[in-house]
Amino acid sequence: MHKEAEDDYARLSSLLQEFTSIPNIDKAWLFSSPGLHLQGMFAVSQSDLLTNTRRTSIMSCNILKERDSSVKFLWAPFPIEMSGVSMIVPSPSGSKLLVIRNPENEAACCFQIWSSSRMEKEFHIPQSLHGTVYNDGWFEGVSWNMNETCVAYIAEGPSPAKLTFNGLGGYKIDGCADKDSGYWKCQGDWEEDWGETYAGKRQPALFVIDINSGEVQEVKGIDKSLSIGQVVWAPFTEGSEQYLVFVGWSSKPRKLGIKYCSNRPCALYAVRLRALHHESKSNEPVLQSTEEFHVMNLTQTISSAFFPRFSPDGKFLVFLSARSAVDSGVHNATNSLHRIDWLTNGKPFQSSKIYDIIPVVMCAEDGCFPGLYCTTIHSHPWLSDNCTMIISSIWHSSEVLLSVNVLSGEIVHISPADPNFSWNLLTLDGNNIVAISSSPVDFAQIRYGKAIKKETNNTTWSWSNISSPIFRCTDKVRSLLSSLQSSILRISVKDAHDGQTKGATKPFEAIFVSSKTNSKIEFDPLIVILHGGPQDVSLSYFSKYLAFLSTVGYSLLIVNYRGSLGFGEEALQSLPGNVGSQDVNDVLSAIDHVINLGLASPSKITVMGISHGGFLTTQLIGQAPDKFVAAAAINPVCNLALMIGTTDIPDWCYVEACGTTARHCFTEPPSADDLTLLYNKSPISHVSKVKAPTLFLLGARDVRVPIYDGLQYARALKEKGVDVKIIMFQNDVHALKRPQSDMESFLNIGVWFNKYCKYGANESQDFLKT
Repeated sequence: MHKEAEDDYARLSSLLQEFTSIPNIDKAWLFSSPGLHLQGMFAVSQSDLLTNTRRTSIMSCNILKERDSSVKFLWAPFPIEMSGVSMIVPSPSGSKLLVIRNPENEAACCFQIWSSSRMEKEFHIPQSLHGTVYNDGWFEGVSWNMNETCVAYIAEGPSPAKLTFNGLGGYKIDGCADKDSGYWKCQGDWEEDWGETYAGKRQPALFVIDINSGEVQEVKGIDKSLSIGQVVWAPFTEGSEQYLVFVGWSSKPRKLGIKYCSNRPCALYAVRLRALHHESKSNEPVLQSTEEFHVMNLTQTISSAFFPRFSPDGKFLVFLSARSAVDSGVHNATNSLHRIDWLTNGKPFQSSKIYDIIPVVMCAEDGCFPGLYCTTIHSHPWLSDNCTMIISSIWHSSEVLLSVNVLSGEIVHISPADPNFSWNLLTLDGNNIVAISSSPVDFAQIRYGKAIKKETNNTTWSWSNISSPIFRCTDKVRSLLSSLQSSILRISVKDAHDGQTKGATKPFEAIFVSSKTNSKIEFDPLIVILHGGPQDVSLSYFSKYLAFLSTVGYSLLIVNYRGSLGFGEEALQSLPGNVGSQDVNDVLSAIDHVINLGLASPSKITVMGISHGGFLTTQLIGQAPDKFVAAAAINPVCNLALMIGTTDIPDWCYVEACGTTARHCFTEPPSADDLTLLYNKSPISHVSKVKAPTLFLLGARDVRVPIYDGLQYARALKEKGVDVKIIMFQNDVHALKRPQSDMESFLNIGVWFNKYCKYGANESQDFLKT
């Protein structure tokens, strides 16, 4: 290793660890008690590099509301680590807390019920009943009933029985423990899973536990072809029937990758529970749901329905839909929001009318609502009027807070209008909001929002900063960030033509981060950063790793090319069938734009991206070989013709390369013509022209873009003498999200780019000595 590289690793790793130690707030809850102040509980996570995991802790506070309407958060002196905890779920009244601990191996799953002073109950649920509880943010669903006697939740179904053999040739079914000597178990039938990050996980199923007796039962009457998720209890009044509402994804005819893919058809279902027994002395099960009670599909007229949310008064069931994605085949698209009116007797109907609250926006006028783009809906998003929801949604290159009236469809942008900041909802305090805001150069900040009604009946929102110890960082990091600035650039489309929709010709955006002292005589090197998807988006929030790159002497150009989320459905749908050309041209236009503005030098440009961003990275260094001095590709798509036979999303390959009309072509083996087209659309077809030294960061357990894609491309570069470095993360998947993977990836990106942008030009290393 050269001395410059050794120095880089030492200096950059020290600074990077200061960034990685900054915690995140994952969730927040507020509790009120008679005669006491409002209390807050914040779930905080932090990277633990030694164990390669994320530590979770709870930070508590008292919230004081002063007479002048100001709010103060009085924080506990220390957080409390929640070691081994998978989920925490408060009961509706806030008097109980469910703590779930998933096992590391084949041990039992642990459920604990806590009161304000102690643990009241603990139950251990063996693998013979079910496996780990899903806490993935998608299938995940844990829901208390209103009288707080039962919890419904989603977990892996029980392990299937397997044949067991002894050394004499005899066998029986599941007749011994795994470690019994003299016996061995067959592998059993292979069970198809939902692909990336779900490899090896069993089918998600619906269970209910009685928290008094600890009795657990799988809810019966549900078709075994359905994967279950996102369960909630339907409103219940004494004497009425009790229902659970959940999302179901069919596995027929086969399962495709579902992570990052909202285009998998799904529906809302209701299942009736025959009886609930609350007497602990009863010998009967907590619930009985027999085969005669078949599930009821509540959303038969729409191809996608998920994130069900009942209004507090029980009159409405509101849900999100990704029908644009399902119907077109793109893996994400513009969402729509819908409502079903729920009957007062609590009994649902399959023929219930579905009302459109927010339709899909095809092309918005400048400054207007661009459409709904939600990654989740808060579990309790309602204001006290029972008809207004608070939702976080993507709006161009930012995430914003919206209030949505589910009766009138009125949408109000309630977070401040500065697009350089992104906002995310944490929780509600009655009609007030606790949120987080940040920018690419500003740490996350807790914000408290209050609605202020005006004489004209209009409502404005007042936002105050809440001091918090959670996001404290070192003086060095704070000083480095204070020297940076960020802005959002609008970039005109260069290749517009008459055959395109109006939305496809509207400007796209890029986030530009640079030093406040960036000289037009001596430019900092530029890193072009490209998101994956391609139906995804880079947002104007604080990223520890991108902030690290910007503090060590780089300007960042983070491009949201056409096809990104947040800009309307027409712009998004313009990309399928045009990958490798339209998106490449948009990135080149963005680079030319900052050069023409005098913000960057054409001689110091690097490029990096993950997944489809890696596809773009390797396309760019092949199609514009003289433009880039170095590149970094993270799990890149390099050869669609190779990927289509090994990925969990073969439909994606056809849609992106051939257009949405080809979304069903994956059901047949690819023809020779198909393979030729896929190859010609791929970066591998331009590999002979590449000059830029390229770093490859690959996850060995990636089933989305298996490593052979990147390795084939990297080996081809090596054969032609291009400088190549490959780092293989043996235990990581497509997103490379494990703490050590993140750390090593961005450390090596920094060292790699320094090698070709700075030391190659014999420039000073003074930027590292701050």
